[in-house]
Amino acid sequence: MSKRPFTVQVAAALEAAEGLAAVGFGGYTGVETAIGAAVDPASAIGVTVLALAGGLGMLACARGLLRADQWSRAPTVLTQLFALPIAWSLWQSDQPALAIPLGLVAALALVSVLSPPSTAWLVEDHDEDDEEPREAAEPVRAASAEPRSLGQRLMDRLKEQPTKN
Repeated sequence: MSKRPFTVQVAAALEAAEGLAAVGFGGYTGVETAIGAAVDPASAIGVTVLALAGGLGMLACARGLLRADQWSRAPTVLTQLFALPIAWSLWQSDQPALAIPLGLVAALALVSVLSPPSTAWLVEDHDEDDEEPREAAEPVRAASAEPRSLGQRLMDRLKEQPTKN
């Protein structure tokens, strides 16, 4: 298994931090609702459920990034794309203490998960129980230390496909 890039570690750490914050907020809102301190209990229950579910989902995505699960990249990108308008809304609501950290974390996580090293590593097949070693399954190419881009890998796959006569 190849070494996990630093960018994936950063993206996973930032996603996990956001997930923990969401779970913490959901727990706090749930406790406040349970003791009767919520102004609107119905809304507070909805916020609690969404925060807990979203936070647990973000923690699952962070774990998936660290495990090189390809499915984890898209929801990670989506959570960051949702966080940016929330940060902007907080900024416009004169809450820079919340807006600035959320905006920075979302932007950094988005850049790190979409960076070329992260993309290349998450696209790789990391299954150790393959019958055939990965090097033998790939076509022989010129000795190049550069990893192939996603586009190059797709083109190689297309060339391997049988053609109709």
